[in-house]
Amino acid sequence: MKIPTDEEIKAVKETYKKGMRVQLVRMNDEYGQAPPMGTKGTVEFVDGIGTVFVRWDNGGGLGVALGADEARIIDEKTE
Repeated sequence: MKIPTDEEIKAVKETYKKGMRVQLVRMNDEYGQAPPMGTKGTVEFVDGIGTVFVRWDNGGGLGVALGADEARIIDEKTE
């Protein structure tokens, strides 16, 4: 996995804010610990390497890694 640039990390931090709702699109998970695709959750924080830590609605807490995984921002009022 490539190391994200400072600009990429800044962009992730500006995009994913605490309390925002997201839905898991894909997760590169070779250990089988990822929540099922489509699981929704709430952003807790973004760390210094751009990983978005999410409190998943199914109780999990696995982070979304920049460049390897994908979560989309959702507006549950329109979903």
